[in-house]
Amino acid sequence: MVIVDASVWIDFLRGTATPEAEWLDRQLGARPLGLTDLTLCEVLQGVSEQQAAEVRDRLLQLQVLSTGGTGLALAAADNYRRLRHRGFTIRKTIDCWIATFCLRQDHTLLHRDRDFDPFERFLGLRVVHP
Repeated sequence: MVIVDASVWIDFLRGTATPEAEWLDRQLGARPLGLTDLTLCEVLQGVSEQQAAEVRDRLLQLQVLSTGGTGLALAAADNYRRLRHRGFTIRKTIDCWIATFCLRQDHTLLHRDRDFDPFERFLGLRVVHP
């Protein structure tokens, strides 16, 4: 499954033409797409009160995958340290968490956030490159 990160959803919902948002628009309904519970929260935090119900209903049409637990917390912290040791400090814990979730669950990630690049380069994260 392709997990869509908040960085892409934000562009898509704003109508910002990026390769990732355009890929998402073409693939909606054509292939299995999902998002994490954390991404659902991130996106809904950023919309207006007037938009919230519509955006929520739209996102809930996709599979929302639950993340969390001690195992993922430990793995995400390990990955953070591994990448920091290589000279890459991930700026946001949530990105480390989502990337590790995708790695552990064998999902591909669609994103527009440079924090995921070291996960792809050094840890084998599969990424859609539209």
